[in-house]
Amino acid sequence: MENRIKDLRANQKMTQEQLSQKVGVSRQSIVAIESGKYNPSLQLAYKIARVFNYTIEEVFLFEEEEEKM
Repeated sequence: MENRIKDLRANQKMTQEQLSQKVGVSRQSIVAIESGKYNPSLQLAYKIARVFNYTIEEVFLFEEEEEKM
């Protein structure tokens, strides 16, 4: 799952540390989410989206895998 967190942070001149404090996780968690190494819980995804006044779908880009035939 891809996300737009890094771009959204940059637009608001927000650091990873600032975002982590707003949503109650470590900076390392934000790093892992931004890099795609960790998918956040639904609750955390919602908190992140709310910080930027977006919906979860606007922040996190979920692409379904095509079924293999």
